[in-house]
Amino acid sequence: MSRIAAVRGVLPPHRHPQAEITATIGDLVLGAEAHRRPVLERLHTSARVHHRHLALPLAAYAGLDGFTAANDAFIDVGLALAQRAVTGALADAGLGAADVDLVMTTSVTGVAAPSLEARLVPLVGLRPDVKRIPIFGLGCVAGAAGVARIHDYLLGHPDEVAVLLSVELCSLTLQRSDTSMANLVASGLFGDGAAAVVLVGARRAAALELDALDSGLPEVLDSRSRLYPDTERVMGWDVGTGGFRIVLDATVPDLVEKYLRDDVDGFLASRSLTLADIGTFVAHPGGPKVLQAMTRAMDLPADALSVTWDCLAEAGNLSSASVLHVLERTLSTGRAAPGSLGLMLAMGPGFCAELVLLRW
Repeated sequence: MSRIAAVRGVLPPHRHPQAEITATIGDLVLGAEAHRRPVLERLHTSARVHHRHLALPLAAYAGLDGFTAANDAFIDVGLALAQRAVTGALADAGLGAADVDLVMTTSVTGVAAPSLEARLVPLVGLRPDVKRIPIFGLGCVAGAAGVARIHDYLLGHPDEVAVLLSVELCSLTLQRSDTSMANLVASGLFGDGAAAVVLVGARRAAALELDALDSGLPEVLDSRSRLYPDTERVMGWDVGTGGFRIVLDATVPDLVEKYLRDDVDGFLASRSLTLADIGTFVAHPGGPKVLQAMTRAMDLPADALSVTWDCLAEAGNLSSASVLHVLERTLSTGRAAPGSLGLMLAMGPGFCAELVLLRW
């Protein structure tokens, strides 16, 4: 199996209480409909996000005059965060940039060509022959899906080192004068951040003497992807001259309750396991209603997703980077017992889900 050797989550320095963000961006979001401010404030409060980190100083958002300016900021700030995340994760793993054989980069909040990982090559010293896989469009599911796809790759390349990089600057997608419920909800839920995960193949893990029982670092055992029918308009972007306009349907929690339990049970049954065998849940913080739906669907104890709730409160939903921040926090707290199993799960545009089975 492949093994997770390190996880490093990073956040931009501009940290603000939720109420301050709400007060500042309210005029930008509401435009001529200032009378709807009580609705905006209620939605932002119900997101259960206490603080968020932003790519830019809060006052700078009023000056963003379109998609070009926002995307330029995505490249500049995103590259700086990417460098911090990748160098930090490699240092934690005891590896150098020249050890990396493959980099997979995921984002759904900006575009760059050359892609971010290509721009990282000279900055961090990645080899000129490093294999690169930039991914756009998976959204919130991409943190878990990226771990799964790198695991698939390392099964065939057991001597290699791979890095998953997620950079999501959701604040730069803010839509002015868009008073749709989707935009009002998104303006209070999503934050900015990045994360990098270093994974190694089985033979490389043995050479590095990475044993889960001693290191506290899990191995990846298996994964399963699930794409749900007739859900293309549940979550995603409408892309236009103003940039990325959020598509976010209120039925997301209903879909979680309708499908997730059967998918989890079927996935675990393929390994002769049940939910009772899972000791740790590494869940993407999609929002309060989504987390409550997950808890009900899988009939979990009240504290099963406590790390996820904490990450949501401290930084908001970071799209694909969020579940990786939850993974980092899970590792740092030592919650998983040696030899125990964990389930990483996330959902995103499609509408889709990704399940990843871990073993400590």
